Amino acid sequence: MKYYIIAGEASGDLHGSNLMKGLYAEDPEADVRFWGGPLMNAVYHENQEGEGMVMDYSEGAVMGFMEVLQMWKKFFGWYRMCRTDILQWKPDVVILIDYPGFNFRIAAFAYLRGFKVFYYIAPKVWASREGRIAKLRAYVDKLFIIFPFEVEYFTRKGIPFEYCGNPLMDAILESDAVKEDTPSFLRRNDIPVLPYIALLAGSRNGEISTMMPTFMEFAARMREIPAYADYHFILAAPPSRTKADYGNWLEGRPWLHVVEKQTYSVLRHAEAAVINSGTASLEAAILGVPQVVGYKTSPVTYLIGRNILKIKYISLANLIINKPAFKEYLQEYFTSGNLLREVRRILEDERYRNGMKADYDTIREQLGGTGASRAVASAMIKELRGLS
Repeated sequence: MKYYIIAGEASGDLHGSNLMKGLYAEDPEADVRFWGGPLMNAVYHENQEGEGMVMDYSEGAVMGFMEVLQMWKKFFGWYRMCRTDILQWKPDVVILIDYPGFNFRIAAFAYLRGFKVFYYIAPKVWASREGRIAKLRAYVDKLFIIFPFEVEYFTRKGIPFEYCGNPLMDAILESDAVKEDTPSFLRRNDIPVLPYIALLAGSRNGEISTMMPTFMEFAARMREIPAYADYHFILAAPPSRTKADYGNWLEGRPWLHVVEKQTYSVLRHAEAAVINSGTASLEAAILGVPQVVGYKTSPVTYLIGRNILKIKYISLANLIINKPAFKEYLQEYFTSGNLLREVRRILEDERYRNGMKADYDTIREQLGGTGASRAVASAMIKELRGLS
């Protein structure tokens, strides 16, 4: 069968790549065409010849109301290109992965022209813009969810769905990162074998430019404390970013390093992590890394978001257990002083750190074990064949 997959950001590329592995395993005749990133592209070339990637997500990865508004002309051009490509390629199913601003438009287009539409990783309608539920009902044949708290929500809303566990468990627990020891990881990346703090500034240009000044101020202040004078800091560059994206920040900071495309390893071996919100905070919880989350955006975007968001926490891990397993510092509270106090507490207060890790155990238990990606692929294929 022919599968047309659309992912629009780093987390979508990750989940899309694992879904593709499952589709190729469950359907030996699978033919895939996609919008995604390097992870999806690598899986494609392991299983198919030719070029299956239509668009690299990094060209359109933005976040926030004002940022999206500034990109609307490009989005409209991509939307027209995507419509034309779908009509020409004629897939058996269009699989949309999160990225609601773009994917809801494609869902309506594809469904109304007779294509089967699956939505994998639900838009976060439980957090904001619940009116989009009507679009899920109207234009999506089946929703595939990945968080346990979504089961009750979508059942109540009457949306057909399948829950097969969370694919991050596959991505992390089956990765090479969990097998390597810390000294080997550091030596392989030409980094001194010393304690370090992981820094994750996000995958978008806007996030990096916003987060890095506070990250650097925090790191400098921490190294001024005698007990932490030898600590290093490692920036985990996501697949869409390279060392060059952080070049200006590296000058004069020999204790700052960039490691590309090894986020799990950077997290796993860190003493603690300071993380921009998003999938990375849940990845850190699964890996058992003590963390603090920070996030800052434009004042207008934050003001609008504060008025429409219906959730208590911005981190998925905290949402899963419905309590703060770790601290979140947003907007004006995202300061070097707050980061420093929290990281020191994580490192110096054993009881506090152990409590965080106990919450991580609960989170992992609720997410279930491995096998989710292939289970989702199998469920999709059964649905397409009318076997479900």
